[in-house]
Amino acid sequence: MAIAHRRIGTGPVRVIVLHDWFGTTANWGSVLGYLDPEGFSYAFLDYRGYGERRDVPGRHSLPEIADDVLELADELGWDTFSLLGHSMGGKAAQQVLVRAPERIEKLVGINPVPAGPYTMDDATHTLFYGAAQDPGKRRTILDLVTGHRASRHWLERMVAHSLEVSRPEAFAAYLSSWQALDLSPAVKGNTVPVLVLVGEYDLALTADVMRATWQVWYPHCRIHTLPGAGHYPPHETPVALATEVEAFLRA
Repeated sequence: MAIAHRRIGTGPVRVIVLHDWFGTTANWGSVLGYLDPEGFSYAFLDYRGYGERRDVPGRHSLPEIADDVLELADELGWDTFSLLGHSMGGKAAQQVLVRAPERIEKLVGINPVPAGPYTMDDATHTLFYGAAQDPGKRRTILDLVTGHRASRHWLERMVAHSLEVSRPEAFAAYLSSWQALDLSPAVKGNTVPVLVLVGEYDLALTADVMRATWQVWYPHCRIHTLPGAGHYPPHETPVALATEVEAFLRA
């Protein structure tokens, strides 16, 4: 059975797009309206247990996401392609890179989780691992990573979307996968061109974190801070995000 996905554009630059822990292909904000459909072909993938693939059974792990990405690329006839990953999707993109480095042209991470294990203190662990069953904890996380700047209405809409479109068991399992997984030995020294975009108000995945991880492991990594954004540039600064992403991929 073909893998369900969302397509934008028919251009020559081919990109597979991976969403964050809370989102789906339908939750990329208004940035979808600013992508260049003539210069690029974007394929947005929902993970198993999420969105259009909510009822697709699976292990709900990053290696499984990588399997599905490569299967989707084969179905599309894309021998090579670039990857764009947001947050958890940034770490999933690195899992794809580890699996098939010869197929990846460029890598873009939006506030991306680094390749190493994501360290949590006790309070953070309780907050994150309780979020699968507790909408209040999801809201607290979203408020934190956007720098306590987002409106009440936006936070409530994001929580409602995550509850509606993801299975709690999938939400929990993906966290266990991306939090503990250590891909850093496998990616260290990889020469793929990398752009890391980080919102200036993200209180968790900061520019300092990116410099200590992504820029250490990838020799050809450039980090750019997006003014006015927290953890959700696709919602917060969509035009600036689309401009930076496409300038890098087009170069």
